[in-house]
Amino acid sequence: MSEQILILDFGSQFTQLIARRVRELNIYCEIHPFNKIPEITPDIKGVILSGSPYSVRDEGSPRVDMGLFRGKVPLLGVCYGAQLLAHTLGGEVKASKHREYGRAMLTHHSHSALLDTVSPITQVWMSHGDTIVSVPESFKIIGETDSVKVAAFHIEGEQTYGIQFHPEVTHSVEGKNILKNFVVDICGCAQDWTAASFVESTIADLKARLGNDKVVMALSGGVDSTVAASLVHHAIGKNLYCIFVDNGLLRKDEYESVLHSYLDMGLNIKGVDAKAHFYGVLAGLTDPEAKRKAIGKAFIDIFDQEAHLIEDVKWLGQGTIYPDVIESVSVKGPSATIKSHHNVGGLPDYMKLKIVEPLNTLFKDEVRAVGRTLELPEAILKRHPFPGPGLAIRILGDITAEKVAILQDVDAIFINGLKTRGLYDQVWQAGAMLLPIQSVGVMGDERTYERVVALRAVTSVDGMTADWAHLPYDFLADVSNEIINRVKGVNRVVYDISSKPPATIEWE
Repeated sequence: MSEQILILDFGSQFTQLIARRVRELNIYCEIHPFNKIPEITPDIKGVILSGSPYSVRDEGSPRVDMGLFRGKVPLLGVCYGAQLLAHTLGGEVKASKHREYGRAMLTHHSHSALLDTVSPITQVWMSHGDTIVSVPESFKIIGETDSVKVAAFHIEGEQTYGIQFHPEVTHSVEGKNILKNFVVDICGCAQDWTAASFVESTIADLKARLGNDKVVMALSGGVDSTVAASLVHHAIGKNLYCIFVDNGLLRKDEYESVLHSYLDMGLNIKGVDAKAHFYGVLAGLTDPEAKRKAIGKAFIDIFDQEAHLIEDVKWLGQGTIYPDVIESVSVKGPSATIKSHHNVGGLPDYMKLKIVEPLNTLFKDEVRAVGRTLELPEAILKRHPFPGPGLAIRILGDITAEKVAILQDVDAIFINGLKTRGLYDQVWQAGAMLLPIQSVGVMGDERTYERVVALRAVTSVDGMTADWAHLPYDFLADVSNEIINRVKGVNRVVYDISSKPPATIEWE
């Protein structure tokens, strides 16, 4: 990367959003924990200090040596970052009498490069319990709200700024302009980091790193692994060996259709039918975590077995994306385990392979942009996220081939219905759950006692939070009728209207 913005993370829930906004300006940026600061090299054009759940007044709250940046590169403190600048340089930060959350109107009346092009009065988003009450003489106040006297400041004689609001959230109406003023006008970034430039530089880097070495990679049919494989394929061609495992838990006909798509893309890929093996290890398991772990181990066993059939493999390719990397080195450590990650993680040490992760600097939307630059099929790029354990965690209770077949038929009717009615692209993720209960029904003049399925569809930006999709009633009625009439063994369909949080997207 020729130039970048460094974002120091103090634990804010919005840090990734700062990065996304900077990336949207076609400028490369990286997030690093405040206590793991990389060397400030000439390619770092500016530094942004994130917000934080901590208070600068607390003993042991996050700190950095401002001397590493001040006077060397432009510096922008956001919320906690601004309070930290004021606190460490001689100002005073106190607990607010009233915690300041939500919309506020920012007024700025003095010319400043940071607020240039921003309306004199503009809506911003506050989210802090402390506030700056006094600043040193070198600090020039450049913005205020009714309740926050020091809403924005500039340290005279240097390119150091602070703001006590969050420009990265959409509620700050002109927040993107403020960030653009900082990274483009103040830092001087060229805005030339695009999907096309990423593809060109990444393929060149992969060619140099991998040379004539062989790479093995597991593909899932999802966006991340497919785009990663395509990049590696463009670099080393047939030296990339792809493996697509049918675990018997995929969507209906998915194994055949995805394998066909990969062959059309020119990938060197082998399909492995391992349904019987997976059904065997899952037999009798009902606990969701036990099912996940059994599937993960079975996958590793199958993948290891297939990888050993390829001579002299040196590298393992993975579709890791940037949020995974950020989480693994986060300020507060990995999040509490709600449930094991949907996608199978690392492979055992005995495989002794070096790792290549061509997407580990990209967010999901950027991965899709790269895929379009590589001219990959839209059917893959627009595909909804699908859990690594597949239908095993959409069948509540034990797994049998019969239950999988029922759920595949139900899911196919639901997903195909969304596509036919033009609703598929409006939904982040959709699927059906087979519940471990039976229900009384009437078909013709006969009493039935058959299975219940729940349909689930959500809207989201990144999957971290999600709202249930408000699908048209007539569509749900048609899908329900079709499922009950066509899928033997199902006599009741319900629709899940739970949001995340408190519910997760998957049921298990």
